[in-house]
Amino acid sequence: MTLEVVLNLVKQLSLGDKLRLIKLVVPEIEQELVAKRPTPRKSLWGLCADLGTAPSATYIDEVRKAEWANFPREDI
Repeated sequence: MTLEVVLNLVKQLSLGDKLRLIKLVVPEIEQELVAKRPTPRKSLWGLCADLGTAPSATYIDEVRKAEWANFPREDI
């Protein structure tokens, strides 16, 4: 049965039957959700800890100056 067929059948039910259907279906859905709990993810905190210390701001500034020293080039 497709979802559309089921929805058409549910629309034909009385309000009381719709409520009873919800009472029957919700516990089953809750059980499936509990059974399929996602595995906990590994924390991203310290992901780059094995790379050592980060470069200092002064080092980054020095490298940036060296890279941009010849910009714009006239020979292009």
